[in-house]
Amino acid sequence: MKISEETIAALYRHFQTHPTVSTDSRRITPGSLFFALKGPSFDGNRFASAALDAGAACAVVDNSAVAARSLAGKPLDERFIVVRDVLSALQQLAAFHRRKLGIPILAITGSNGKTTTKELTARVLATRFRVSVTQGNLNNHIGVPLTLLAMDRRTEFGIVEMGASACGEIAALCKIAAPDYGLITNIGRSHLEGFGGPEGIVRGKGELYDYLERHHGLAFFRQEDPVLRGMADARPHLLSKPYATEEGDLPNHLEGSYNRMNIAAAAAVGEYFGVHGREIREAIEEYRPDNHRSQRMQTARNTLILDCYNANPSSMGAALDNFGEHSFDPQLPRTAILGDMLELGKWSAAEHEAILRKLAGIHPAETLLVGREFSRAAESLPPEAKATLHTFPDREALAAWLKEHPLSGRLILVKGSHGIGLERITELL
Repeated sequence: MKISEETIAALYRHFQTHPTVSTDSRRITPGSLFFALKGPSFDGNRFASAALDAGAACAVVDNSAVAARSLAGKPLDERFIVVRDVLSALQQLAAFHRRKLGIPILAITGSNGKTTTKELTARVLATRFRVSVTQGNLNNHIGVPLTLLAMDRRTEFGIVEMGASACGEIAALCKIAAPDYGLITNIGRSHLEGFGGPEGIVRGKGELYDYLERHHGLAFFRQEDPVLRGMADARPHLLSKPYATEEGDLPNHLEGSYNRMNIAAAAAVGEYFGVHGREIREAIEEYRPDNHRSQRMQTARNTLILDCYNANPSSMGAALDNFGEHSFDPQLPRTAILGDMLELGKWSAAEHEAILRKLAGIHPAETLLVGREFSRAAESLPPEAKATLHTFPDREALAAWLKEHPLSGRLILVKGSHGIGLERITELL
């Protein structure tokens, strides 16, 4: 929904005075602008008054009647800013602010590795610029505006992670963030249901290249990737900078050889923007993951490979390939704890069965499968393949089993979609 330019300009004047944005009335920053967002099961307008009471300077609402009721019959005061649609106002305010900043912005998307690539790239560029970067996983239609609005006049370079689960979403995020540079880490089999299949993923992620081509931006892509190279070649007016995977052969603390691609991307961006090789090397080597992505952890009883922030067939396959490598201590029995890969739609059964076939080639001492999809896939296995396999309907059932059957002296891979919540069972390992 389009908000008038006059309204956005007036809202921006409030933002200049109160440059912190809050969207949760339970976590108000004093003096902030509260945006009363709505979702399928909540309406922020109902909590606008509470946000003001908690210290917000203004509350942006899109339903004055609800806001009035929240004040227990008191008339609306000037701290309420009524707009036609709060989400649209947030997005357009962010786009307005981005134009005012006038700084270079790099957008990063892809099926796998975008968050790790973002973190590595931020650390490399921070050796030369004041960098502002997407925090956590704020990479959607709300997170991208919040990322942009967190940038200020001190920011010299912005890095914006963009996630998507359907066609049209990357295009919408590009319209808000207006990136000058872009990087697609890869095209994998993620969010198959939303994209409508593998071809839809290519189209959806390619919206970043489309935007850059129209606006004379530059795309970084890994030259050994035939899909990305083909996507770049299909856009004759797209400025591009290919880089090689071997650029990722740098000392690091990331688990898995597949992270060479993420390191190579960060190194290529840093080199393009004038970061010296020694500084790139040091920035990469100093980065230690702590977000359950490509993270090795030593507990009192086991060695864990934590890669459970998210999962799709591409990342699950790469994690299993790494798990099967011989670089690990061969004396450690291997246990795989795998959670369902979500949002695969009609492809789900086939993809889960394919993962179990790959797992069979690794021969772990024990496999713990969590979720309905893996449990169904396991039913088709021959009896001998089920001898060391356990299935659980959910994380709670797995946790109960682990308390009764504690694991010790193991190398344990923990991998699954974030919705399964496997990161919560690490204390039992």
